[in-house]
Amino acid sequence: MSDPAPPGRVARTGLLGLGSNVGERREHLQGAVLALPGAGVEVLGCSSVYDTDPVGEVLDQPSFLNACVLVRTDLGALELLAAVKALERELGRSPGRRHGPRTIDIDILLLGELELDDGLMTLPHEQLLRRRFVLIPALELDIGLSTPAGERLADALAALDVSEGVRWAGPPLAPGLPGRAGPPPPPGGPAAQDTPAVPGDGVAAGDTAASQSAGSAPGGTSPTSGGR
Repeated sequence: MSDPAPPGRVARTGLLGLGSNVGERREHLQGAVLALPGAGVEVLGCSSVYDTDPVGEVLDQPSFLNACVLVRTDLGALELLAAVKALERELGRSPGRRHGPRTIDIDILLLGELELDDGLMTLPHEQLLRRRFVLIPALELDIGLSTPAGERLADALAALDVSEGVRWAGPPLAPGLPGRAGPPPPPGGPAAQDTPAVPGDGVAAGDTAASQSAGSAPGGTSPTSGGR
């Protein structure tokens, strides 16, 4: 693929986390994926979707549907932050309680080798290595992912308590590009073992086999997003 970056700009590969626990959750995630190219963000691949237990400050709320998206963009970190926040608003997110229910989260987890902490955002995301609902779909996309400091996401996942429920809930989201499709869960890879297919639109079945599979698999958000 040719480098789409204009002169003087650098195209970077990044990782976004998507989440929703209001309404038609998969539709909200899919809508975000389809809207990204219009914001200057090329979608390279999408993970499966996972039904996940709420974490953070508000636990008494519906479960989330989460996924990760591998992207490429020549936007700078703060430009990308502004772009995804604008997309969240366009897709129906309204201001609400921190960590509370929301229609859509689009969270910047990694952006190339950038490291940033300027009060508006932190890169890598400060919760990246602490949340199974992020690590599991991220590693489905690339088992070798690591932070700019060399911390392997697979090692971080292996060190986490499996009490944070993460259940495979449906096939990969569609990137929306002709001839392109998201990768299926790798054989024997993250959350794939012994996980039955879920019919329909990917709403979680919440079955024991799926829960055990995600628990054995090699899971944030932008600080300004109010995410988990």
